[in-house]
Amino acid sequence: MSPRTAPDPARRNERSRRAILTAAVDLVGEVGYRNLTIEAIAARAGVGKQTIYRWWRSKGAVVFDGFLHLQQDGGDLTLPDSGDLGADLTALLRATVADLVDPGQDATYRALNAEIQHDPELASELVDHLLAPLLEATRQRLHSAQRAGQIAADVDLDLAVELLYGPVYHRWLLRTAPLTGEYAAALVTLVLRALRSHPDA
Repeated sequence: MSPRTAPDPARRNERSRRAILTAAVDLVGEVGYRNLTIEAIAARAGVGKQTIYRWWRSKGAVVFDGFLHLQQDGGDLTLPDSGDLGADLTALLRATVADLVDPGQDATYRALNAEIQHDPELASELVDHLLAPLLEATRQRLHSAQRAGQIAADVDLDLAVELLYGPVYHRWLLRTAPLTGEYAAALVTLVLRALRSHPDA
């Protein structure tokens, strides 16, 4: 008879963690953030609520980690660099728009944006782990274009990144108009026109 192997606590904990994160994201989409409870997450994940409180300080923290887990499962962040800055930025913003209007991600991301208004620690985590990597990768792509002479040498790259993403998030957050791939393409055209301008032009 083969000896019995004791359960691996690390593997069990990782399985529970994944179940909790999946349950949190799924439930936000089903019932909305306001109606979401730790008890409901625990029941869906098949764990005790004490397990959740041991690993996360709040409902918002669980939802954020769930959303981050979802993003990481989609693959590493890589930006296109084909040499055609307009095409690359258009592909990037179209993908950003597609994520924002996806029903599952939309509900979770709106919940997080509401939660960070009164949770500075969660806001800092969202910026550090979710937003900052995208902004820095975009900045590096613009820097590459600047070195290649595709945009003006005196362009403030941090401001240029804001010009790209700011209107997208404004339209998404306030629902002022439909957020579409066509809008993303038009925005890139307008921003690049400004970035390629010279003071004496």
